[in-house]
Amino acid sequence: MKTDSEKYNEAVQPNTAFLNELKAKLPEFFNKNGSFDLNKFKNQLKRKNVNELKDGYQLDFIGKDYARRQAGEMPNSVIVPDEKQNKGAGVNSRNFFFTGDNLEVLRHLQNGYQNKIDLIYIDPPYNTGQDDFVYPDKFEYTDDQLEDIFGLDDDQLARLKSIQGKSSHSAWLTFMYPRLQLAKHLLKRTGVIFISIDDNEDGNLKEICDEIFGESNFLAQVIWERAYAPINLKKNFSPSHDYMLVYGRDANVIETNGIPRSNEADDRYSNPDNDYRGIWQSDNLSVGPAIPANIYPITTPSGRVVEPPAGRSWRLSQKAFRERLADNRIWFGSDGKGVPRIKRFKSELKKTGITPMTIWKYEEVGHSQEATQDLQKLMGGKKYFAYPKPVKLVQRAIQLYSNDESIIMDFFAGSATTAEAVMRQNIEDQGHRKFIMVQLPEKTYHVNKMGEKVPTQGGRTAFEDGFMSVDEIARERIRRAANKIENDNELTLPKGFDASFKHYRVVKPSKQTLENIDNFDPNNTNLFTNMVEGFSSNSLNIPGNTSGEQTILTTWLVQDGYPFDAKVEEVKFDDYTAHKVEDNRLYLISEGWSSNETKKLLNQLGTHKLNVQSVVIFGYSFNVAELRELENGLKQLDSKVTLLKRY
Repeated sequence: MKTDSEKYNEAVQPNTAFLNELKAKLPEFFNKNGSFDLNKFKNQLKRKNVNELKDGYQLDFIGKDYARRQAGEMPNSVIVPDEKQNKGAGVNSRNFFFTGDNLEVLRHLQNGYQNKIDLIYIDPPYNTGQDDFVYPDKFEYTDDQLEDIFGLDDDQLARLKSIQGKSSHSAWLTFMYPRLQLAKHLLKRTGVIFISIDDNEDGNLKEICDEIFGESNFLAQVIWERAYAPINLKKNFSPSHDYMLVYGRDANVIETNGIPRSNEADDRYSNPDNDYRGIWQSDNLSVGPAIPANIYPITTPSGRVVEPPAGRSWRLSQKAFRERLADNRIWFGSDGKGVPRIKRFKSELKKTGITPMTIWKYEEVGHSQEATQDLQKLMGGKKYFAYPKPVKLVQRAIQLYSNDESIIMDFFAGSATTAEAVMRQNIEDQGHRKFIMVQLPEKTYHVNKMGEKVPTQGGRTAFEDGFMSVDEIARERIRRAANKIENDNELTLPKGFDASFKHYRVVKPSKQTLENIDNFDPNNTNLFTNMVEGFSSNSLNIPGNTSGEQTILTTWLVQDGYPFDAKVEEVKFDDYTAHKVEDNRLYLISEGWSSNETKKLLNQLGTHKLNVQSVVIFGYSFNVAELRELENGLKQLDSKVTLLKRY
């Protein structure tokens, strides 16, 4: 028997994600069969006097259709809460850390967190050819399925499969494309994404971001000065910078908060002519290149006539200049003989602060060596990561495009620099931002032929210190950073400062569980296999003491669009425990449901002691007789309660 997700994924096409998005925004162009009416769309364009679209430039690469299809698929994994962390240190936290494949996590978050994220920062693999990236995603289809789904011939199939396990440009693009596509859907309309990258994939990244986010939503390409000294061993040039590509969900409604003003910047303001509007500073009135209409003579109060320098013009039209002059907004110096300058009053400045430039110097946001030293010091002198990003670098992005209640996400969490940056920014402005971190459990060891665990090339120190995977180090970094922040800022902590996180593991069911699903027959009178147990942490072979019921419930809540901090109540029917969410849905997951429980449920619904709009059941826990009795009973109620069966 196939799961609901498997059935859905079989029908997914390379353009499914795009069509779903288009349907949500332009439902009037879809017919009752769900097909896009291209002729109606073209006619609408004509009526608006817009030229019909023509073929234009676009980026093509091996695997692009496969990548597009991945963005439209549903997750094939489950979300397992870490009960020790979530009921312990993280019990009241609204921060989240996900251990798992970020593509699967992004798929899970599409319902509950679509249009909810204010800022995303990611530092993906740079694909430099130095073992920092090898295409990790596996083609989960047979050759025949791949040929049928994408309409490939044998040569094209061979080219597609050639990228697997490689670090080619096509492999990197195929890896990044669906992740960025899904990330876009999570951003608010005012949301912004920062992507760190170097020269190797900068051009390709720019092109896929233009395609996914839209060229008009490109905000900047920031140059970060990451090195303060040259590497003399380099043959030609010693690279001293990386980039951060910055895109918005909708550039028309996005405006930066600006960089907080320093005391040094404020000291530039004075009031030499005692203007009633307060302190001001003067700004150059000429600009270049010249605008011919704005070249005109100006007579100073002393009688001197001045014109703009060669090749430049005044920044104001003659009419606008006269208006500013009449309003005492033009400054000719204390003696009235100087070249005219325009007054900028501090009281009229944007409250947001200084508009950022696109070159970020290491003196302001830190450099690579400083970041490595700071993290090493935090982790007790141990060096677990080669090239972590400075906290101040990520914090600058947070300052520019978040408010004190924002949600900040990083789905290439690495050493969890972003989590520390969020906490530090909350200290600076007394904010209550939340973070969502996602990190693949990359092992710090491999198993040799003798069955022994042997440290990886860069993982020896971490392995010897008991860290079996990168995500473990990241979570420990968050704990240590939070502890240091609390100790250093004991008297200035924001009320309710969140120094912890809830932890979830996103994993695929075991082979045995999948076989049990395939062999499940709902027509059997008796259920011989407890299907719920297959989703417990024990059966999934991961740490924790999580029951299968907790795993299924957590996964479904996210699927149904509820946040992770949704209020869940237990509802008892004799010895059977169900779960109710926000007076909306009742979840029946465990085995043991009988006619007696059905009668009690119908009685509570009929007398309005229990009010829900739908009952969701784990189909594997119900035989056909129990299912029909429940289904028929719900149909007889005066108030409509929908039964949703999931497999």
